[in-house]
Amino acid sequence: MPGDHDKDKPWDTEDIDKWKEDSFKPTDNVGGTFAEESSFATLFPKYREVYLKEAWPLITQSLKSYGIACTLDLIEGSMTVKTTRKTFDPASILNARDLIRLLARSVPAPQAVKILEDGVVADIIKIRNFVRNKDRFVKRRQRILGPNGTTLKALELLTQCYIMVQGNTVSAMGSYKGLKEVRRVIEDCMKNIHPIYHIKELMIRRELAKDPELKDENWDRFLPNFKKRTLSRRRKPLKVTDKSKKPYTPFPPPPEKSKIDLQIESGEYFLGQQAKERAQKERREEKMKERTESKKREREKDFEPPKENGAAKAKKRRKKDKT
Repeated sequence: MPGDHDKDKPWDTEDIDKWKEDSFKPTDNVGGTFAEESSFATLFPKYREVYLKEAWPLITQSLKSYGIACTLDLIEGSMTVKTTRKTFDPASILNARDLIRLLARSVPAPQAVKILEDGVVADIIKIRNFVRNKDRFVKRRQRILGPNGTTLKALELLTQCYIMVQGNTVSAMGSYKGLKEVRRVIEDCMKNIHPIYHIKELMIRRELAKDPELKDENWDRFLPNFKKRTLSRRRKPLKVTDKSKKPYTPFPPPPEKSKIDLQIESGEYFLGQQAKERAQKERREEKMKERTESKKREREKDFEPPKENGAAKAKKRRKKDKT
């Protein structure tokens, strides 16, 4: 039996988006001013000083509309944001904190200001700790960019996010879903999985989402499965000199003689310090003589006259004449 609440709602039409989040307005803040002041500060590198000084009026103007005050300290090299009595949105101070973080990580001011809008969030990914070797780190970071920045542009188009690779971090701006994909791609890239595999997967997912029949189905059968090749890690000797089969003996091979044993055999062990040094010097001189002689022989090879065919023919003729 239908209840009393099951009545027609003429205002509830199909064109209304029930998941849409309305923007927070000053009229929505019924509580009035905040009880305490909230503030966030971050340091910025020296090379950003000139740019921030030029772009600071734009940042101040953008934050003023949300009732947030900001200060740029060039002596300490820091940026600070804090709430005022005019601040009406409690979440705006968190967006302002992300704004100064992005500015410190070389994101241009016009792009960084977009973080104050609803539905835009930021994520700063630290990538230096993934790889210890500096050269390997630089190569893998370059993979994120790709030739002429093509890989980065493809990621931006597929994830609908802004990505900035700077130093030891990657700054990203966009929706939560897009940032999740960006983080996965970048972390896997630093773990030696090329971004092109993820780009292929994202392209397939994008096409499948457009198809109304396959929209709600499992996509595992369509996605590429890239198997990781594991090569044999068994250590092999660099040089194997003797490969001939030796006769079996139950006795183990004799132990290799140590340096002291060899010195005792040669009698060097019982010599004094000066005598040892003298013997080492003589050995060194002998080796040097051998090297110089071998080099001299190699040089003289270039000046050796070639064998002439005429002399050989003359000898043959003499032999024929004798016979």
